[in-house]
Amino acid sequence: MKHLLKMLDLSPEEIIEILNLADQLKYEQKHGIPHKFLKGKTLGMIFEKASTRTRVSFEAGMYQLGGYALFLSSQELQMGRGEPIEDTARVLSRYLDGIMIRTYKQEDVEVLAQNSTIPVINGLTDASHPCQVLADLMTIREYKNKLEGLKLCFIGDGHNMANSLIVGCLKVGMNVSVATPKGYEPAQFALDFAKDYANFELLSDPLEAAADADVLVTDVWSSMGQEDEADKRKKDFTGFQINCETIKAANPDVMVLHCLPAHKGEEITHKVFEEHADAIFDESENRLHAQKAVMVKLMG
Repeated sequence: MKHLLKMLDLSPEEIIEILNLADQLKYEQKHGIPHKFLKGKTLGMIFEKASTRTRVSFEAGMYQLGGYALFLSSQELQMGRGEPIEDTARVLSRYLDGIMIRTYKQEDVEVLAQNSTIPVINGLTDASHPCQVLADLMTIREYKNKLEGLKLCFIGDGHNMANSLIVGCLKVGMNVSVATPKGYEPAQFALDFAKDYANFELLSDPLEAAADADVLVTDVWSSMGQEDEADKRKKDFTGFQINCETIKAANPDVMVLHCLPAHKGEEITHKVFEEHADAIFDESENRLHAQKAVMVKLMG
C-alpha cells in the first residue's frame, strides 16, 4: 500500500490489518501508552473542502503519533492560483513525509499521487471517502464483534459514502443493500465492482433494503458543492429517511451510523439519531484511530 486514494486500493487483508492497528492505537491512547511512530514526520493537509472531523482528527492524530500536521488551504497555495497539481506534488514531496487532501475531484487526488514521491491520503472526494468507511468498519466490529456475514443497508444519495461502503463492506464479507431514488444511484465503478457479488442489492424501496439489516447508514441529501440542488433533492429524497419505520424493518439490535454532519429531520429523524447517538459519535471518534493506523502504515 503506497497511497490510500479509494477503498478499491485496499485488499481485504489490508483493511483488516488497518482495523487491527486502529484498535491497538485506540487502546494505547485510552490507557496513556505513548505511540510516537511518526516522530519528527510532517503531514501536509490540503483542504479545498471545509471540514471539522477530517482536519481535527488528522491534526490531533499526527500530534499523538509524535509528528506535525500542516494545514494548507488550497486558496492559500499556488495551486489555488493555477499552479498545476503535478508541480505542487513534486514540490511538497521535497518538504513533507505525507499529504492528505480533501477536495472535489477524485482525478485531482489521483494526479497528486501519481506525481508524489510520498504517500497521499484521500480525506474525501465526491467519489470516495475511504477514511470514513474504515472508521465505520472499525465501529461496526466494535459493536458486533465481527464483520463477515452482517448486512449493511445504506439509504440516501449514491455519493461518496455509498460508493466506498459498497466496496469496503463487500471486501470484508458483509452483505450490502443500497436504496436510492432514481437518478441518484452509486457511481458506475462501485456498481461494476459489486457485479461480482451475489450479496449486493441496489433497490428503490428503503424498507425493502432495510429488511433484516444489522447496520443502517445514511448521509446528508445535499453534500458540499450541491447546495444549489437542495430544494430539488428534498423532494426527490422524500421517503428515503431512517426513521422508526425503517428501524422496525431491520433486525431488533440494528445499529445506526451517520458520517456527520446530520440534517436531523431530513435523512434521519431526531428521535432515531439521539437513540443511536452513542454509536454515531463512537464512529466519529474512530476517524481519529483509523486514520492514525493509515498514517502509520503509509508513513511509519
